[in-house]
Amino acid sequence: MGFKPLPTAIAIAIGLLIWFVIPVPAGVTPDAWHLLALFVGTIAAIIGKAMPIGALSMVAIALVALTRVTSDTAGGAIADALSSFSNSLIWLIGVSIMISRGIIKTGLGARIGYLFIAVWGKKTIGIAYSLALSELILAPVTPSNTARGGGIIHPIMRAIAGSYDSDPEKGTQGRMGRYLALSNYHANPITSAMFITATAPNPLVVKLIADVTGAQIQLSWATWALAMLLPGLVALAVMPLIVYWMNPPEIKSTPNASKFAVERLRQLGPVTRGELIMLGVFAVLLVLWAGLPAMAFGPGWAVDATTTAFIGLSLCLITGVLSWEDVIKEKSAWDTIVWFGALVMMATFLNKLGLIAWFAKGIETGIGHLGLGWPAASALLMLAYLYAHYAFASTTAHITAMFAAFYGAGLALGAPALPFALMMAAASNIMMTLTHYATGTSPVIFGSGYVTLGEWWKTGFVMSVVLILIWLVVGTAWWKVLGYW
Repeated sequence: MGFKPLPTAIAIAIGLLIWFVIPVPAGVTPDAWHLLALFVGTIAAIIGKAMPIGALSMVAIALVALTRVTSDTAGGAIADALSSFSNSLIWLIGVSIMISRGIIKTGLGARIGYLFIAVWGKKTIGIAYSLALSELILAPVTPSNTARGGGIIHPIMRAIAGSYDSDPEKGTQGRMGRYLALSNYHANPITSAMFITATAPNPLVVKLIADVTGAQIQLSWATWALAMLLPGLVALAVMPLIVYWMNPPEIKSTPNASKFAVERLRQLGPVTRGELIMLGVFAVLLVLWAGLPAMAFGPGWAVDATTTAFIGLSLCLITGVLSWEDVIKEKSAWDTIVWFGALVMMATFLNKLGLIAWFAKGIETGIGHLGLGWPAASALLMLAYLYAHYAFASTTAHITAMFAAFYGAGLALGAPALPFALMMAAASNIMMTLTHYATGTSPVIFGSGYVTLGEWWKTGFVMSVVLILIWLVVGTAWWKVLGYW
C-alpha cells in the first residue's frame, strides 16, 4: 500500500468529523468549513506521516477540485486547486534548492567548512564556531536546511570528532562529539531564520503575512535579511557558549583539528573550475537578492527574487556545473514545489473564504478577556505558537496550520504589523530547536547517536528561551533603528 493505515484512518476520521458531525459555526460559510475539514485532515496526515508530503499534497489537490469547495464549477475548482503553482515564491525556493545541489556536487560546501576549521580549529569551541560560520555562509543559497546542516556540515563534524576518537559506539561521545553535534544542530535554526532562502517554509511565512495584511506587508529578501542580521549574528555568537556551558566537552584543546582540516583540504586539491563558478553564482545571487543594482542605478535595475534564482540556475546549467539530469534528479526541489503549491493553495482559500479571519477573531476574543496590553498579548500569542511545535514533526505543517490565525489575532490586539511579523517569522525557525523530530535536520544529527534524548530536549528548550530573548531584545531594538516601527 502507498499509505500507512492507522495515521490515514485517523486523518480521514478527523476530516469526516469536521465535515459531517461538527455543525458549521455562525459566521462561517459551509464551503469554508468543508475546506477546513480537508485542510485539517491533510495536516493530520502530514503529522502522522501517512504518506510522503508530496503524495499527500496531490491527494489534497484532487479533493479540493473534486469537492468544489472553492468554486461551483468543475473547471473553476481545478483552476483554483492548481492556482498556487503560479506563485513566484514557490519557484523561488524550488529553484534555489536546485542551485544548492551545485554546492554539494562541486565540494564547495565541504571546502568552506574545512577552511574555517583550519583557521579556528585549535580549540573545541573554535570548531563549533567554524561549523556555525560555515552554516551562515551557505544559508542564503541552501534552502534545504536539512541538506545544509545534515548533508554538508554534519559529515565534517563527524570526521573531526572521529579524529579524536569521540564515537558513540565506543561510549566516547562526551570527548567532543556531543558538544559539536549540538552546536552543529543549533546553528541550523539560527541561520534558517536569517534569510528567506535559508529554509523552505520561510517563503510560506512571507505569503501568509501578505495575505493577512492584504498585501500591505510584503517582505523582500533584502528586508528580511537586514532585519534578521543583527539578532542572528548575536545568536550565532552566543549559541556555542550556551551549548558549551550545558554540554562541556572533555577535550577542550584540539591542536590537531587544524592539521586534520588542512589535510582534508590537501586531499580536495586545488579549487576546481566548478567551485569557482559556484562562487561566482553565489556572488550574483547575493548581489541581486540584496537589490544592489537598484540601489546603485535606480528602480529600473530591480530584479525579482525568483527571477534571480532562475538566473542562478541558468548560469549553473550553461556552465555545466549542473546538468539537466541533476535538476531532474533533485527530488527535494520538485517535492517542495508540489507540497508548497498545495498547502499555499489551501491556506489562500481558507483566507479568501473568511475562515482565518473568523478563527483569529476567536483567539483575539479569548486573549482580550485577559485584559492584557498588546505587548503582553502578542508575546503570549508568539510563545503559544512557538511551543506548540512540540506537537508537530513538520515546520511546514505547523506554519500552515497556525501562523495566519495567530498573526491575525496579534494585529487585532494592537501589535505593530511589521515587528510582530518579524517576531513570528523568527519563532517559525526558533521552534526547530525543541525536539529531535522538529525539522528534517534533527533526525539526521540525533540519529548519529552523539546526544541522548534528554540532553537534546533540555538543550533545545534552553536554546529556545535564549533565542527568543535575543530576538525580543536585540531584534526589536534593531528594527527600531531601521525604522520598521
